[in-house]
Amino acid sequence: MEGSIESSTAVDPPVEVAAPAEQQGPLVCASPHSGSEYPAAFLAASRLDPLTLRRSEDSFVDEIFAGASALGAPLLKARFPRAYLDPNREPFELDPQMFEDALPAYVNSRSPRVQVGLGTIARVVATGEEIYSRKLRFADAASRIERLYRPYHRALRQLLNATAERVGGYLLIDCHSMPSTAGPAEREFRRHGTDIVLGDCHGTACHPLVTETAHRLLAAKGYRVARNAPYAGGFTTAHYGAPANGRHALQIEINRALYMDERSIDRKPFLRQLTQDMHDLLAALAALSLPRREAA
Repeated sequence: MEGSIESSTAVDPPVEVAAPAEQQGPLVCASPHSGSEYPAAFLAASRLDPLTLRRSEDSFVDEIFAGASALGAPLLKARFPRAYLDPNREPFELDPQMFEDALPAYVNSRSPRVQVGLGTIARVVATGEEIYSRKLRFADAASRIERLYRPYHRALRQLLNATAERVGGYLLIDCHSMPSTAGPAEREFRRHGTDIVLGDCHGTACHPLVTETAHRLLAAKGYRVARNAPYAGGFTTAHYGAPANGRHALQIEINRALYMDERSIDRKPFLRQLTQDMHDLLAALAALSLPRREAA
């Protein structure tokens, strides 16, 4: 298609699963934003340099949670970057101002995420700069969704359904990082200092025991922990969390300043300790005895 910035060979395969030799228990982990395979055509179409684009990544989060496989849990990793496509959104959360043609009626163009430029196809990076030097076509978005979004969620559903069939339910840990500085809506919250935010969609995505266990363990290790503010959980947590059916989901956001230089995207020495602490957290969550189905 003339004028398109898409490439059928970009980021193939779109996902990777670090699978244990044998899955044990209900735990499944996912890292939707740590991908760093940038299509050349996307880089050419962006008005930003590669380092600025990378500041939207949850850099190294897949490394931080890599201990999942040693605990008998799979870890799903997106290989594509968040600035290119965000799988922690509805399939079609799109900003009409980004496109030169009209969007179909089924597109959600009014979500709070779209309003701040962070839809399924982001308009801006985490630091607020506009990504694109020109408008896209809807076919560009549809292509990315078909090639990347749908395979990501297909892989996630397969892992979750297989786990539920095996043990009667699942516990999905959706793994993220957050910038140490934020926009005006979050600035007051960040002023008090937070290391980790636990998001359970205000108690609707997992059994309270999951959030309580995570909070207690992390606080005992010295982390400053908040719940559901400013991140209550994205599409993945809300969509896959159904605790009444034994299907639990918890989002974990880690302050990037703990473990990386946010300007240069370099690891800090504390990353090793953080990785061990997250291994301990996953082990504690994997050992929970959660109800498969709550009483009616």
